[in-house]
Amino acid sequence: MDQIKIGKFIAKCRKEKNLTQFQLAEKLNITDRAISKWENAKSMPDSSIMIELCNLLDITVNELLIGERIDKGKYLEQAENNLVELKKYIENQNKLQINLSYTFRITSLIVDLVFTFIILFGTIDTLSEIILIIAFVLVSLICLFTSAHIELLAGYYQCNKCGNKYIPNKNFFSFSMQIGTKRYLKCPKCHKRSWNTKVLKK
Repeated sequence: MDQIKIGKFIAKCRKEKNLTQFQLAEKLNITDRAISKWENAKSMPDSSIMIELCNLLDITVNELLIGERIDKGKYLEQAENNLVELKKYIENQNKLQINLSYTFRITSLIVDLVFTFIILFGTIDTLSEIILIIAFVLVSLICLFTSAHIELLAGYYQCNKCGNKYIPNKNFFSFSMQIGTKRYLKCPKCHKRSWNTKVLKK
C-alpha cells in the first residue's frame, strides 16, 4: 500500500466534497489532526472507521486502499490485489514489531550490564547504590513489559502439542519463560503447557 498516494487521494476526495479537515473529522468523531496525518502519509485510517470514511467521501474501501478510482470492469481484480497487498502490509508490520521488541530486549541487557558494572566495581556510597539498584529494577521492568506488549501485538503463537495458532492472554504473557522465539505457554485449545513458537501469520 502506498500511503502517500492514499493520503493524496483522501485529500482530493475530501476537497471534492467541499469538506475541511475539521468538518470531516467532526463527522467521523475524531480530531482534525488524525485527518492531517492520513493526508500527509503519517498514518492510515483505522479499520473501525474506514467504511464510514468511504461512505462520506463516496468511494469504496478498495479505492481507498489503492488511492485512486477503480474502473468497474477491473473492480474484482483490484479487490484481489488489495487483499494480497494488505496481507503483505500486515506481515511487514508484524516483522517491524518483532524487531522493535528485540531492540527493547537488547537495550535492557545493555542497561543491566552497565548498572551491574557500576554497582560491583564503582566507588559509590550506599545511598547512590540503593538509587542505582531501584533505577536498575525499574528500567528492566519497563523494557520487559514494553517488549512483551509489542511482541504480543505481532502475529501468533503456535502450540507445540496441537498446532493451534493463537494470541496468548496478556495478563500472563509477560511472566512466561522465553528462549529466542519460543515461550512456555498454555494453549487455549488443548490446555497443555509447552514451548510455543512465534509465527507471524495464520
